[in-house]
Amino acid sequence: MFRFANPEYLFLLTLIPFLGIYYWRQRLRRSGKMKFSTLRHVKKAPASMRQALYRYAFLLRLTILSLLILGLARPQSGSRQEEIITEGIDIMMVLDVSTSMLAEDFKPKNRIEAAKAVAEEFIKGRTNDPIGLVIFAREAFSQCPLTLDYGVLLEILSKVEVAPEEWNGTAIGNGLATAVARLKESKAKSKVVILLTDGENNAGEVDPITAAQLAHTFDIRVYTIGAGTRGTAMYPFDHPVFGKQYRPIPVEIDEELLQRIAKITGGKYYRATDTNKLREIYREIGELEKTKIEVKEFTKYRELYLFYAGAALALLFMEVVLMNTYLRKLP
Repeated sequence: MFRFANPEYLFLLTLIPFLGIYYWRQRLRRSGKMKFSTLRHVKKAPASMRQALYRYAFLLRLTILSLLILGLARPQSGSRQEEIITEGIDIMMVLDVSTSMLAEDFKPKNRIEAAKAVAEEFIKGRTNDPIGLVIFAREAFSQCPLTLDYGVLLEILSKVEVAPEEWNGTAIGNGLATAVARLKESKAKSKVVILLTDGENNAGEVDPITAAQLAHTFDIRVYTIGAGTRGTAMYPFDHPVFGKQYRPIPVEIDEELLQRIAKITGGKYYRATDTNKLREIYREIGELEKTKIEVKEFTKYRELYLFYAGAALALLFMEVVLMNTYLRKLP
């Protein structure tokens, strides 16, 4: 980018043509006259370099004056720059991995695989937000701390499986408390927990409401998701003779508890009855929890008047030297 900081001085350039005309007319008036019988042979004689330079020396002076005027107008070259300010959101994803997550009411996959697939899409849709992962069944485990290395997080998420039978249970309070422990020291402007479960709290040492109050204390917003169709869902089991079989199991989600957790923390409760609905829920949470990105554009200018002034001084020095040496006019 190029500009003049004081363009009002450019109006002085309109004087240059008038000065040129005035100088030329004055030169003609000062020239002497002599009569010759003929100038035919003189006209054929080539003009010397000294004569040509002396004749147009005034153009050099006009050029010097023009450069000085341009310098007064303060020419500047600029480069546009951007300052990007982001306010990231720290997000802990809390995923229920109890055995009931194997129920196959989220076609074409079961609940756990559908939850993982949609969570993966959610992670890939973020850019500047640290994200972590907590899983829980009878106990809660922090699988990944807050990180911007989404590749590592996605690798860990892909290996998540349902808990073995001996660890079966649903400790919602433990899962939420573990996420709060990861977020409480965060300096982020916004701290969020996305908690997904398909059952009722029936295990763990921490009461879910107590965990929600703790989250509220640390200004952590909790979005709760109840995953499961309404009524019954088909659950796979291994028959000793016929192999893989299915039996219907009741879908028992403590929606009242999940609603209370969301309300205490300023979040929101959602019910996901299939994969598409779950995907819509994560999309809505993503819209609610957008990273604030502020872009400030500014142009940094560099002064160029010294180049014009320097060129004018160089030409002035050259004129002084020429007029006192090579173009010196003797009386």
